[in-house]
Amino acid sequence: MSLETARTEHLDIGDVRFAFRRLGATAGTPLLLLQHFTGTMDSWDPEVVNCIAESRPVIAFNNLGIGSSTGRTPDTVEQMAADARSFIQGLDLPTVDLLGFSLGSMLAQVLAAQHPDLIRKIIIAGAAPRGGEEHLVEVVGEAFAVAGPDVRLPLFFTPTEESQRAGRAFVARAMARKENRDPDGGDDISEPQAKAIIGWCASKEEDQATLRAIAQPALVVHGSDDTMFPSINAYNMFKAMRNAQLLLYPDAGHGALFQYPERFVTHCRTFLDE
Repeated sequence: MSLETARTEHLDIGDVRFAFRRLGATAGTPLLLLQHFTGTMDSWDPEVVNCIAESRPVIAFNNLGIGSSTGRTPDTVEQMAADARSFIQGLDLPTVDLLGFSLGSMLAQVLAAQHPDLIRKIIIAGAAPRGGEEHLVEVVGEAFAVAGPDVRLPLFFTPTEESQRAGRAFVARAMARKENRDPDGGDDISEPQAKAIIGWCASKEEDQATLRAIAQPALVVHGSDDTMFPSINAYNMFKAMRNAQLLLYPDAGHGALFQYPERFVTHCRTFLDE
């Protein structure tokens, strides 16, 4: 079973139907994937997900209103995190690890701080802390203004030929699933998610209370040239958390984990297996 072929399952909680896919080993602490701005299950890199799933259970899911999940997309990180917690508990999972990318990394921070018994370890990639520096609207606007084959190339990768080559390879991998792909979202997803990200970064927090409440082991992975969430965010998170490791990937933008999939998987495995 792979991310490209995994069957889409559904979990009903109240009047909401979550869509999700499971793959990998049946034993071990599951790794739950928390996706980026407007991203669906099909936005993940199969090379990253499939390699991690060789040694542990992995669960990809769509939060409320995303892709093939029902419900209305919230406009706060806190509510998105609460919805993710409902999904975890709905699957009767006593403990999970989290891999959050971009917006998903913000949810991971809230979940780890508020539910230490539920969350064992967190990997946060392309992250910003509460009150961090972001240039979401500016960078997304510039990316859509550039004519090109895929908006992720200017958004996630640097302008160098090496980074763009890696970006094109990532886009090809992310499009590998041909059947039952998640539908792309519109303004009903992008507008509340943008509001949530901007609100998260605009909420200055005294003494970085959320980060200092995270006692679980954390792996912070960031691109050296991330224009959406500058790398100073990663350093500040590393300094504020009690048990964090920091990795900066060279000549890498917001999608550093997709530019260096083999390196990222190796680092994830080492961290999760410690």
